[in-house]
Amino acid sequence: MDAYKSLGLVPNPDGSLTRRSLSPSVPAADETAAADTAVAFSKDVPLNPATGTFLRIYRPRVVPPNTKIPVVLHFHGGGFVLFSVSTMPFHESCCSLAAKIPALVLSLEYRLAPEHRLPAAYEDAVEAVMWVRSQAAAGVGGEPWLREYADFSDCYLMGSSAGGNMVYHAGVRLLDADLGAVKIQGLILNEAYFGGVKRTESELRLAEDKIVPLPANDLLWSLALPEGADRDHEYSNPMAGGSYQEKIGRLQKCLVRGYSGDPLVDRQRMFAGMVEARGVHVVTKFVDGGQHGAELFDPSQAEALCNDVKNFIHSTTSTSRSTM
Repeated sequence: MDAYKSLGLVPNPDGSLTRRSLSPSVPAADETAAADTAVAFSKDVPLNPATGTFLRIYRPRVVPPNTKIPVVLHFHGGGFVLFSVSTMPFHESCCSLAAKIPALVLSLEYRLAPEHRLPAAYEDAVEAVMWVRSQAAAGVGGEPWLREYADFSDCYLMGSSAGGNMVYHAGVRLLDADLGAVKIQGLILNEAYFGGVKRTESELRLAEDKIVPLPANDLLWSLALPEGADRDHEYSNPMAGGSYQEKIGRLQKCLVRGYSGDPLVDRQRMFAGMVEARGVHVVTKFVDGGQHGAELFDPSQAEALCNDVKNFIHSTTSTSRSTM
């Protein structure tokens, strides 16, 4: 198969890519622009003008009165190469999460590879968390939705596919950072995108998967990893070792979620076992059937994802407050 063509990619002579849209993009819609049926409002806020990053902030249409709500920093999927916060399925998913948890969801527009290879996306994720820290300290001068609704002591990192990989790498990088009033209570890794040189059983069994066939998977890693690195690099395969090993046991409570029909599911299970073996509180939810990204095109799976995330956040919040 032509892996570039299957992903809607055209390589350019200078090493960049032309990306053919696989899904429509949608703009943010705040109170003045949202449809009457919208369950959440959204707006874009600059993060780093020098790198072109920004945050799309979602808040529920209905916020419980006199209540601060959790903050979920969200990283979209796409193999580090594709998509945007404005890609319709990701936008709609964040709207649903904001409404159903309820929470403020901050979706990060991060730099894509190969124009910006890893660790660029991880650096953008850390910068986004530090921006939230600055908002917690800003008081009356801060971003209005965060100032009015955010519970900065109840924050979560969440991502799907490549975004789940980002949750792990950003989470480890932030363990020794001064986050001020921001407290990261949990990490949510949905169908996280990990790799490795040796094939797993699920990768071989599902080598011709329609969503993540092996040739496309290999191409994405070759575009995302540092030049010259193979798939056992720690960015791709944290189970193979790397510089984080002594820190892993300090990670916050994790929800690790996936589908048995996903070629990547074995690596997700291995990851869950690795962090749990180091003493991290891990909640696993592996759904029979499904496929990579199922929640983006199957309404029942989308509902299940929202419920799992909601239950994880509410149980984590309750435990945190009972120990204060």
